[in-house]
Amino acid sequence: MEKAAPSAELSPRAIALGLLLAAVLGAANVYLGLKVGMTVSASIPAAVVAMLVLRRLLRSGTILEANQVQTAASAGESLAAGILFTVPALLLIGVWTEFAFWPTTLIAIAGGWLGVLFMIPMRRVFVEQSPELPYPEGVACASVLEAGSDDEAGGARVLQGGLFGALIKLAVSGFGLLRGSVEGAVAVGPGRALFLGGDVSPALLAVGYIVRLEVAVQIFLGGALGWWVLIPLAPEIVTTFAPSSAALAEVSAADFAGGSTERAWGLWSSGVRYVGVGAMAVGGLAALVRVRMGLVRALAELRAGWSRREEGEEAVDLPARLVLAFAAAAAALVFGLYVHFTGDVVIAAFAAVIMLVASFFFVGVASYIVGLVGNSNSPVSGMTITAVLATGGLLWLAGYDGLQGMVATLGVAAIVCCAACTAGDVCNDLKTGALVGATPRRQQTMQLLGVVVAALVMAPVLQLLHDAYGIGSRELAAPQASLFASLARGFFGGEALPWGLVGLGGGIGLTVLLVDAALGARGSDFRLHLMPIAVGLYLPFGLAFPILLGGLVERVTREEDAAAGRVGGSPGVLFASGAVAGEALVGVGVAVAVGLGIGGGSADYAGAGLVTLVAAVASIGLFARATRA
Repeated sequence: MEKAAPSAELSPRAIALGLLLAAVLGAANVYLGLKVGMTVSASIPAAVVAMLVLRRLLRSGTILEANQVQTAASAGESLAAGILFTVPALLLIGVWTEFAFWPTTLIAIAGGWLGVLFMIPMRRVFVEQSPELPYPEGVACASVLEAGSDDEAGGARVLQGGLFGALIKLAVSGFGLLRGSVEGAVAVGPGRALFLGGDVSPALLAVGYIVRLEVAVQIFLGGALGWWVLIPLAPEIVTTFAPSSAALAEVSAADFAGGSTERAWGLWSSGVRYVGVGAMAVGGLAALVRVRMGLVRALAELRAGWSRREEGEEAVDLPARLVLAFAAAAAALVFGLYVHFTGDVVIAAFAAVIMLVASFFFVGVASYIVGLVGNSNSPVSGMTITAVLATGGLLWLAGYDGLQGMVATLGVAAIVCCAACTAGDVCNDLKTGALVGATPRRQQTMQLLGVVVAALVMAPVLQLLHDAYGIGSRELAAPQASLFASLARGFFGGEALPWGLVGLGGGIGLTVLLVDAALGARGSDFRLHLMPIAVGLYLPFGLAFPILLGGLVERVTREEDAAAGRVGGSPGVLFASGAVAGEALVGVGVAVAVGLGIGGGSADYAGAGLVTLVAAVASIGLFARATRA
């Protein structure tokens, strides 16, 4: 592909294709996020699809148009993360019985717009003036765009991965031929057992491949700490850290002696994931400290940028007055939503102020972290947990309680999470655009449009998935939303939270940070990263094992990709991205079918466990072969 003139950049066909992919990939990531508690960047597969459509189907197209397509498409992925991490908590605490379309949509639009708009004055600082930020995913996406001559082969890889993920998901959820997991608990002593197994999910293998072995191993370490250390030691941990927790105090050695998987799940739900909360909160605070100087520079740029009136500089980004106007409109919209939810103007105004301050700071944190480790590895959950704890504490100190306090806390969390997720995506896309010669203000325009279109599909997809699988169930654990709901009830709903376990998680988080600092001081190649470990602590362990396997496959293929000169858009990355999209889209499709009374069976026939085990091993082998080809 050749670079186009600016006039060809934001073309009608680029807008149409980009907005379509924003809706489709947004829906796919809603499913993935509810299942695994994390999403993966949509930029690379969207870039490949854009080049395939523009060059092969439409017989024309430019690198800048393809860049605009991936810019809009990735908005759907990032907004999905912000919504699914938080909004389902409103249903889990009983405020909603179903996902209300307009409130959900307006939360998504307001939060997404604030993420885009707050990022604009930070662009120079984080994209142009921070050479220490490598932007791994932004650089990889630019490499894919520049390798336009390979778009047909790349598109085929994405489609093959999609077919692989779709067929296995159909076998599990559509036709009930396979079970969703292979698992069991093995007794290792009186009252002790180890949980073993994993979900049958190409998407989880793909996530491990995309985030790479270093991150996959640490997710697994967190899971092993929770399920192989904390759960077997549950009686002692309860006595020491949560003696007043009724839910955990009932757990005895005899209850767990039989190696019951249900008991293991109960212990995880009632206790271990709160250890993850503490670790995530420490991670969020550590991220704030880490980027403090960048935020100071961003504030200085904000003041300087809004004082500029030179035409040349004004044309680079969206005009400052337009940014202010849209930000004010989004803030007013949020305030109106808070009044609607709480019925109290004072608490709505208080929550709106907290939201604006927290959103600005976490937009800066998310932007910096994405530049450092990539969009897929951004610790948005930790930032949002920090926002929930801070907001809940402030509202509690101000004397608010009951349903008003819970709704206000979750309302702040929803906007902050959407803003942080979207800002990280914007920063990543702007880096890609800078490398291929795109115009920042046109990308920013595309992001704002992508947010609106993606927002429109959030509530319908969430409702479909809830009706078919049940949000908060084993199929869709929604770990972040479940945690935020529990925290809100702990502050304002009379639910006794095991704060001792949260403190234990905080201690674990501090220990990880200290050990990592020591490793860094010694120049070690191996480093500990708190956020993946914390994610592993509060995710179901059945997710961690296939993620680890995907990471191992990635490690095997990495040297082969490097020797072949494949960067970012390697066959493995493209196949894995397709597998994520294929499984997720079929998951949404099955939800539609279940809603119509079609399909949705379960594998309860004799020998289903053995058949599932064989199929799982075969699928791992197929995935490894496909990513290495």
